[in-house]
Amino acid sequence: MYHENNCGKDMGARAGVINICKETLTNDNFRTAIWTGKYLQITVMSIPVGGEIGLEIHDNLDQLLCVENGCADVFMGKCGDELKFVGRINSNFIIIVPAGTWHNVKNSGNCPLKLFSVYAPPKHPFGTVHRTKKDSDRADY
Repeated sequence: MYHENNCGKDMGARAGVINICKETLTNDNFRTAIWTGKYLQITVMSIPVGGEIGLEIHDNLDQLLCVENGCADVFMGKCGDELKFVGRINSNFIIIVPAGTWHNVKNSGNCPLKLFSVYAPPKHPFGTVHRTKKDSDRADY
């Protein structure tokens, strides 16, 4: 038996089927966790025009981001103050961020940047919803 997620809520570690394009394109929150398991997590994100994910590093997890709509500039590097411009991407591109890599993604388009992110292992608590980047920055974990 499978469960199809169509309401933007975290399915937890249940087996399921997700229309990831639909979940990503209909999400208007900065970040919404839609599947959180023991070893992997999927979030959907909406970055406003001119907005960004923000400079970050994950020491103990790998991350994959996939753009479904919009375009972005990607920056990565071994040091937070020496990020190299990787390039401008648009829909159907993925960004692979190995653990220990500083990175930022900036919306360089004229519409909200819609993407989903896969963390292995999970980064955010089960059920995480950050309506804005400011909410994300305030999260205490």
